[in-house]
Amino acid sequence: MGKNIVVMKFGGTSVGSIEKINKVAERAIKSKNEGNDVVITVSAMGDTTDDLIELASRISSNPPKREMDMLLSTGEQVSSALLAIAIAQKGGKAISLTGYQVGIFTDDIFSDAKILTIKKDRIFAEFEKDNIVIVAGFQGITNNNDITTLGRGGSDTTAVAIAAALNATHCEIFTDVDGVFTADPNIVSNARKINVLSYDEMLELASSGAKVLHLRAVEFAKNHGVIIHVRSSFNNNEGTWVMDTEKLNEKMEQAVVSGVTYDTNQVKISVFGIPDKPGVAAKLFGELAAANINIDMIVQNVGEKGIAAISFTIKKEDLQTCEKVVKELKEKIGIKNFEIDTDIAKLSIVGAGMKSHPGVAATMFSCLGDKGINIEMISTSPIIISCVIRKDRIIEAVRLLHEVFNLDKN
Repeated sequence: MGKNIVVMKFGGTSVGSIEKINKVAERAIKSKNEGNDVVITVSAMGDTTDDLIELASRISSNPPKREMDMLLSTGEQVSSALLAIAIAQKGGKAISLTGYQVGIFTDDIFSDAKILTIKKDRIFAEFEKDNIVIVAGFQGITNNNDITTLGRGGSDTTAVAIAAALNATHCEIFTDVDGVFTADPNIVSNARKINVLSYDEMLELASSGAKVLHLRAVEFAKNHGVIIHVRSSFNNNEGTWVMDTEKLNEKMEQAVVSGVTYDTNQVKISVFGIPDKPGVAAKLFGELAAANINIDMIVQNVGEKGIAAISFTIKKEDLQTCEKVVKELKEKIGIKNFEIDTDIAKLSIVGAGMKSHPGVAATMFSCLGDKGINIEMISTSPIIISCVIRKDRIIEAVRLLHEVFNLDKN
């Protein structure tokens, strides 16, 4: 076809009202008039997904995940259709499509499905008709024609996967902020927008609490070489580019620390009285994995007489399932008791430059210690250092580290 393919994704705040949907329609028409083939992925309007979850909770405290996917997928269909109507009203041509109509095939893990393949035929057929193609984000379909959803924030993954399937030059993720910042600008007033991040840095930021991009979207982008541009839907400013920084023409000195993140959606489970022998930890974490529970941080302490204690962290939404699994394992592997701690938060610093700069962890831990902030768990990799602290100290800790590592300066 010879045309440049532009893939844009607009989040819930960007399509949260009719006025905002009209603004998105104008941006889409402008890109189309510039000679591009345009695909737009949209999230549900505003708090629609939360409202639908609340409706379901009035009926059941534990609704079937398949039915929740059927329910929650409707939010994106509403915003897709409204955007197509807005584009038509403004003289453009558009068609809205569900994940099923596009052919976004996923596995059958309801509420957290992974994209397996995307059929391109329907999208290219609509390009031939000169249509702007609007795809409902966050959803797909199994080989058995069941509707699935990709987990909260999954519309990012839809957009990146479509960009990869169509060989688009990059994927624009429009949100309510100007890009990715050195810390949450809502709590750190002098947080600075980052111009360029590597895939690995963005993966660590996303996994440790930064909510600008969905983790799986970044994984997909890295695996398929899709450049992501995170930018504001409310202005035309350049945002943050997420890419393979090794391929940049100018060799840049990588920042020692690029950002500070936090996550209060964490629970610590401490399991006591475990026999300290081979295979016991594997049994515990194997059962948790079988229940689709992602474990974040793990610490094992060996006590007296061959009895161990293991602490690990999970996301709050997995707590009910995790508690059930651990209770069932009490007799099987000899767990004496376990404790649940919901008053924790994860604090992380991320930076590709940490690989070649010793002493970063020492600086982080000493400044927290000087302020009397106790560290309960620690996890490290070459470009991230994370620790668990009390939730009521997290805002103070984020501001402290942002200042200590001079993240307000370029």
